Amino acid sequence: MLVVAVLTFLLMHMLPGDPATIIAGDMADKDAIAQVRRDLGLDQPVAVQLWLWVTNLLQGDFGRSLMLNQPVIEAFFERLPVTLSLALVAFIITIPVGIVLGVVAAVWRDTWVDSAVMVLALVGVSVPNFWIAILSVILFSVTLGWLPSAGYVPLHEDFSRWLASLIQPAVVLALFQIGYLARMTRSAMLEVLDQDYIRTARAKGVSVRVTIMKHAFRNTLMQVVTVSGYILSLLIGGSVVIEQIFALPGIGRLLVQAIMARDYPVVQGTMLLLGFAFVLINIVIDLIYAYVDPRVRYD
Repeated sequence: MLVVAVLTFLLMHMLPGDPATIIAGDMADKDAIAQVRRDLGLDQPVAVQLWLWVTNLLQGDFGRSLMLNQPVIEAFFERLPVTLSLALVAFIITIPVGIVLGVVAAVWRDTWVDSAVMVLALVGVSVPNFWIAILSVILFSVTLGWLPSAGYVPLHEDFSRWLASLIQPAVVLALFQIGYLARMTRSAMLEVLDQDYIRTARAKGVSVRVTIMKHAFRNTLMQVVTVSGYILSLLIGGSVVIEQIFALPGIGRLLVQAIMARDYPVVQGTMLLLGFAFVLINIVIDLIYAYVDPRVRYD
């Protein structure tokens, strides 16, 4: 977390542009800009600013947004439900579809079914999601009028409208992850299907369904759980472009606006909190291993 904090701070200060100039406005003179820099502490050496940033973090102070004039932690948690909703809906779409496609491709390997699934996975991984998002808006929102093109409705207001506002961006966000999960599941399944105990089960007359689901798929859960945790991290942190296209007031859009405005506290605080989320997800995945694989034990 300390490394993330320091790297984010240094990278932001390497970007061209001056937040004092943006805040003061284009018509401000040099004296006004200099006064804003002094008020924000930007006139101090970078090393001093870094030291103040880290020491404030240790006290739980993430700073105050320059463009919103509110605490960073408050701005973050105001937008967190939107990003979490988008990530969870995309995750719910990704996991079953990706796993089923991967298992089907492995069971019917070297057939047209396997080839078709791998082509779909390759398309999902290769095609930029912003391009798919634009085409999706043109088709489902502009042409057909089935789904809203932008905006977000909170869950507590109306469930159906909440789902309608998220289903399109969630599917677009999930396409890349579905292709990635399908390829990883197929690879893990192929490795297991070549094991001796699978051939023994088939020779003893165990049905194909039981062999695949009980003996083969269960032994790929370690890889699937690992990839699923990685995918959840990507969905939370990778929604920046999607939130911008669909005008979702989430963390990703906040991050883009903060970068454009050179709002150092927001970018630094948001990246640090997202980094904490990734660390937490990895810890949870490690703990799940003990329940997925009985060979794993933690004291």
